[in-house]
Amino acid sequence: MDWIKDIILEHSALQALIVISLLSAIGLMLGRIRVWGVSLGVTFVFFVGILAGHLGISVDADMLNYAESFGLVLFVYALGLQVGPGFFSSFRTGGLRLNLLGAGVVLLGTLVAIGLCYLTPISMSDMVGILCGATTNTPALGAAQQALKQLGLDSSGAALGCAVTYPLGVVGVILALIVVRKLWIRSTDDNASSSESQDHTFIATYQVHNPGIIGKNLKEIAAHAGHRFVVSRLWRNGNVSIPTFDTELHEGDRLLVITNDKDAPSLTMLFGEQEQTDWNKEDIDWNAIDSKMVSRRIIVTRPEINGKRLGSLRLRNAFGINITRIYRSGIQLLATPDLILQLGDRLTVVGEAPAVQNVEKVLGNAVKSLKEPNLVSIFIGITLGLILGSIPIAIPGVELPVRLGLAGGPIVVGILIGTFGPRIHMITYTTHSANLMLRALGLSIYLACLGLDAGADFFETVFRPEGALWIGAGFLITFVPVVVMALLSCRVWKVDFGYVAGMLCGSMANPMALNYANDTIAGDHPAVSYATVYPFCMFLRVIVAQLVVMSFL
Repeated sequence: MDWIKDIILEHSALQALIVISLLSAIGLMLGRIRVWGVSLGVTFVFFVGILAGHLGISVDADMLNYAESFGLVLFVYALGLQVGPGFFSSFRTGGLRLNLLGAGVVLLGTLVAIGLCYLTPISMSDMVGILCGATTNTPALGAAQQALKQLGLDSSGAALGCAVTYPLGVVGVILALIVVRKLWIRSTDDNASSSESQDHTFIATYQVHNPGIIGKNLKEIAAHAGHRFVVSRLWRNGNVSIPTFDTELHEGDRLLVITNDKDAPSLTMLFGEQEQTDWNKEDIDWNAIDSKMVSRRIIVTRPEINGKRLGSLRLRNAFGINITRIYRSGIQLLATPDLILQLGDRLTVVGEAPAVQNVEKVLGNAVKSLKEPNLVSIFIGITLGLILGSIPIAIPGVELPVRLGLAGGPIVVGILIGTFGPRIHMITYTTHSANLMLRALGLSIYLACLGLDAGADFFETVFRPEGALWIGAGFLITFVPVVVMALLSCRVWKVDFGYVAGMLCGSMANPMALNYANDTIAGDHPAVSYATVYPFCMFLRVIVAQLVVMSFL
């Protein structure tokens, strides 16, 4: 049985892979356990790693550093790809405010750390490590250690302070979110957040009775309506047809309309009357509504369609069909002419059967071609992200150049490729499940390595008198800024709680807390908000860590 002991304890590439895999598997299984309705999920991998490190299990230092870096890069790059399509639109509609709120979290936490340094016997060199651990920001720790070494000071205290406070930094943000949500966020606010983040499409039938639109065509009506909608079918005198922009509406026309649920009441006033038929049930057979029209989902698989606007294809004019809805990464979108198509989009096409078959030839609908993701673009993106993260950036008044690092560079490139890749006809498609797999795999590897690295001296430091003081200081640095900014954001500035949760996780550089937010808050708002504030706040923390060292030592 000595061979079993060797592959667990003797340093080798095989041993590193086995240990990291076992820690990830055990942590993921334990993470499913719920206590008071809360489970830590993948975060539990970190604590399993700490326990293993404390028990003397270790892996080769170079292997550990490589695996930790690779896992982090996989996670942040896949996250950037996921949120990229909604990143810049989110920035235009509220991203500046989110980044300002995230900067408030960073600066408030730094002020708390500086204040505690003067109120306690903790030295500033140790406190900067506590600050990095409490905010779960290892790039900032690296920058602080480099600054300490350039000043000729010992940086081991900063590293140990980060390791000791890191676990509560992870949990502290989650606890703060739970406290804010339970005590100060009303259930109606929570439900509103869930509803808004889903942004459901809504299907309804309307009868035309408004004299103001009778005799006008749909193009004129849409231009003055102020709401987005698609008319899928028109019933007139017992006949059904696919309306075009030039179709004029008559008194008594029945329209099958797809819109957003929040716009449905306004469209009732626009058209005249909404019928009571529920068209939003999952089990509706759209092909049974009338004998002339068929409804079919067609998948975009032709590379030349990737990145084109829906309106530029002129499918309605060419084939007499209507595209009513588009499904992308589990989200249902309204088929507006300015929507940019991506590989893997599923279009709901309504029209006569021969016309729909012709549209199928245009869009592709070759499902098998999407089963193999374009790995070339993934590896190129990761390479570009690592190069970007390595570029030194000079800041006036700061002696040392700062870098975006392993975390910042890949997420920035992932966002850019996810956003602009389709527009330059770059094939960046990955299925939703494949993206989730990349993120979960990367995060699990990263946390297992991080726990192993911190576990060796963790308990020894915790049970020393100064260890308890460090933990208390770290918890205050984590908890106070998050709670204060959460309450100000939700109560004073009336920001949606889903966006606030993602902003807090991003400003604290805490992907584990983001995982909790994604599991407990419906919709994509936390992930989009996280990616909106993460690059700027991470960069700001790297700068602040160096400024603290240079200004107070």
